[in-house]
Amino acid sequence: MNNGFSTGEEDSRGPSDQICCLIDDGERCRHTAGNASYNKRIQKTVTQRRLKLSIDSHAHHIYICDFHKTRIQCARTKRRRKDSEEDSNETDTDLPEVDLYQLQVNTLRRYKRHYKVSTRPGMNKAQLADTIMKHFKTIPVKEKEILTYFIYMVKSNSNKLDGGGEGP
Repeated sequence: MNNGFSTGEEDSRGPSDQICCLIDDGERCRHTAGNASYNKRIQKTVTQRRLKLSIDSHAHHIYICDFHKTRIQCARTKRRRKDSEEDSNETDTDLPEVDLYQLQVNTLRRYKRHYKVSTRPGMNKAQLADTIMKHFKTIPVKEKEILTYFIYMVKSNSNKLDGGGEGP
């Protein structure tokens, strides 16, 4: 075992068409299972970091996909500071959750480039998504102004990307 993940060499693998055994935020993962297994140590990390992952009781194996393996590894290496700027009176549950893990790497890189978010070189998708999520949460939102503009755009049947402002 390495870092709590099984290399698969010490177990006999089942058929290679197995899907990940995890349920991610209430939905069964459909990725192909890799050679990492969901063991007690991994389960402890998932619980401590409050990741919305659980093992499907109907799964006949404990192998997880590479996507979830990376996500769990990134969560494990994250260091939480007690007196950070993130610790304010607002909690994350007050804000709607955006799942950046579902975006493609190229989309995450475009976001990074557009907002000039500095990152270290060689980050994987999960690390990039975590970094971008931190930046995303810092963007101020003027709800009243945005809603007013949105309603105006809908009523005038226009889109600033259309170039004209007239609908079809």
